[in-house]
Amino acid sequence: MKVIHPFEPVYSTESKILILGSFPSVKSREDNFYYAHPQNRFWRIIASILNVDVPRNINQKKDILLNGKIAIWDVLKSCKIEGSSDASIKEPIVNDISKVLDITNISCIFFNGNKAFNIYNKYLKSKLHIKCKVLPSTSPANAMWNFDRLLEVWKKEIIEELG
Repeated sequence: MKVIHPFEPVYSTESKILILGSFPSVKSREDNFYYAHPQNRFWRIIASILNVDVPRNINQKKDILLNGKIAIWDVLKSCKIEGSSDASIKEPIVNDISKVLDITNISCIFFNGNKAFNIYNKYLKSKLHIKCKVLPSTSPANAMWNFDRLLEVWKKEIIEELG
């Protein structure tokens, strides 16, 4: 089924890093915000890195991102997708990432998993010249990575970039 990304990026002019996912899960599309699946570890990881409480609602999520100088978005504007499966993505249309990069202080794009990175490389890399790093996916489908191992890698990379 063809799906259009239902919500906007989160960023401010003070944002220093951008975290890109591939496309919102079914649960995220239902809740109208990023990483809404209860088993996705994204919000626990970000809260741990920034040393704040895990956010419980959209406003709290936006606040910790903006206070932490972190922007988030997804690489895809629309695609055909079955459920939440990145593997099923077809007919991808990418977002215009430059609209965020042009008005922020972003020095690095982090990818929440390989699918987002692969899409970026195929459709956007030649247009955008910015440092990029792939992080292991926080998705519950990435069962090879437990929370502590994810946190260790994410924290090292993000803290290094945020200074």
